[in-house]
Amino acid sequence: MNIALIAHDKKKQDIIGFSVAYKQILSMHNLYATGTTGKLISEATNLSIHRFQSGPLGGDQQIGAMIANNEMDMVIFFRDPLTAQPHEPDVSALMRVCDVHLIPLATNLAAAEIAIHALDRGDFQWREIAKMKRDQSQ
Repeated sequence: MNIALIAHDKKKQDIIGFSVAYKQILSMHNLYATGTTGKLISEATNLSIHRFQSGPLGGDQQIGAMIANNEMDMVIFFRDPLTAQPHEPDVSALMRVCDVHLIPLATNLAAAEIAIHALDRGDFQWREIAKMKRDQSQ
């Protein structure tokens, strides 16, 4: 599965810790991240991560494009709800495109842990079926 990893500045240590803790599960999937987040996770875990631009420079939009093209299966986005973000419209658009295309979106550590355990159990296999059906209808 294709998984996006994103974190606002004040949540970067949280996503690094999450990635270290769940490295074995994450290593079985294709990982994508916004620039700095991907660099920090890769340095801490040695996981292979495709890095996009940083969020404010368009990384959120690049991930959103993958979602719109049915190329992303899950987004783990540790948001900082207490700090204003200069690229808030991009963040809102990313969350909206996840909703439109039925992409699981975890925006905090608690939701991410539920999602990663579900992924490990195989609970997201429906995404493969959904991709095949969508590809056949195009």
